Amino acid sequence: MEVGKKGKTRNAAKKRFKVTGSGKIVRRRGRFAHLLTKKASSRKRGLGRTEEIQGADAENIRKMING
Repeated sequence: MEVGKKGKTRNAAKKRFKVTGSGKIVRRRGRFAHLLTKKASSRKRGLGRTEEIQGADAENIRKMING
């Protein structure tokens, strides 16, 4: 019986992306950590939301997370 290798989870991906209950992959937006006083309120509202990863990027990230 031949056994394949177990993949390793990429910790960088694990920290940055999250899989929702429905299986979507979401990420936080960048540029929301500092220098916030010069950014408009509407811009900061948008930066505070999460964004869904789509297409081939989502598949690549799914492989990184699941190992």
